[in-house]
Amino acid sequence: MFKRNNRLIRSLSILTFALSLTACGGGGGTTTTPEKTPEGGETSSLNVPFENTVSLTGAGASFPAPLYQNWFVALNQKVPKLQVNYQSVGSGAGVEQFTAGTIDFGASDTAMKDDEIAKVSKGFLMLPVTAGSIVFAYNLPGVEGLKLSRETYVEIALGKITKWNDPKIVADKPDLTLPDKPITFVHRSDGSGTTGVFTKHLASISEDWKKKVGEGKTVQWGPDGGKFLGGKGNEGVTATIMQNQGAIGYVEYGYAKNNKLTMAAIQNKAGQFIPPTDEAASETLANVELPENLRAFITDPEGEKSYPIVTYSWILAFPKYDDPHKAIAMEAMIQYALTEGQKVAPALGYVPLPANVVEKVAKVADQISPDFTIKVN
Repeated sequence: MFKRNNRLIRSLSILTFALSLTACGGGGGTTTTPEKTPEGGETSSLNVPFENTVSLTGAGASFPAPLYQNWFVALNQKVPKLQVNYQSVGSGAGVEQFTAGTIDFGASDTAMKDDEIAKVSKGFLMLPVTAGSIVFAYNLPGVEGLKLSRETYVEIALGKITKWNDPKIVADKPDLTLPDKPITFVHRSDGSGTTGVFTKHLASISEDWKKKVGEGKTVQWGPDGGKFLGGKGNEGVTATIMQNQGAIGYVEYGYAKNNKLTMAAIQNKAGQFIPPTDEAASETLANVELPENLRAFITDPEGEKSYPIVTYSWILAFPKYDDPHKAIAMEAMIQYALTEGQKVAPALGYVPLPANVVEKVAKVADQISPDFTIKVN
């Protein structure tokens, strides 16, 4: 439960009421920001009418894009004068646009690193609003129940294993009949947080991968041969897998689930083969302590039932906005994401945030507009 004195948690209900009055032709929906004296004291209130449509523009990760689109449409239905436009361009492009200040908020599937943070001159808040698994989805008609050991899935991604009936794949599930077909590995062609999370995991469990490929939003694929295809965004990878028999690739769970792609169970740190499910992803998050700065890199989680590749997905916000209307709109958007938005996450293939994480995010997000409150006169 949220504390009653949390200003962010009050914002949406008050803002919705204020804007509803305006939309219906009623009087009085305003925001109020205190004027400051030279000594920093508050003198009187400056009324800022919230009469026109306020638009927020965001861009970044494709990983949470279906969930974000659901949230922002629903938020607009509740608050008609608040519009949120989000472009699924990949985490790399989202971080670049956010750093340049050309958008109101960014989105990334991997937490920003210190060198990226240093480039954001306006300051930033990194707010996890959802989480999800990265899965191995494949197109092999008639083959279900595939299991991949850690060594096997690393070698498929390296291009060492190039046939579906390779002895190492067969050994992971001997009772499964696998065809003598070449493997096509599908990866992201754009700068991607999904790639960043995926390669960070592989680098954490394989010295061979760490030495030959490494980690990052973009990497060089196929150091050991094999056939590789690139797709832009999670959308592009999903489509490429669907269009190519014998293909396997890494994609966000929601995309695989909603497009009915077949997914492999993969081996976790405890040696268990774990299929991607909401429960397995929740087990992973339960074994991760999110620090006060809300930045966490989940590389190889503990836990018998934990799914191995899970990440939070972050909204990148500025701590200050020149336009007070946008500051209020940002708080309303985050408020919706942390409350109503969490309820629809499982149906779309995402993991709701643990309650303690929601509390931490709300507290940090309160920095966005500490100098004004919302009133209905």
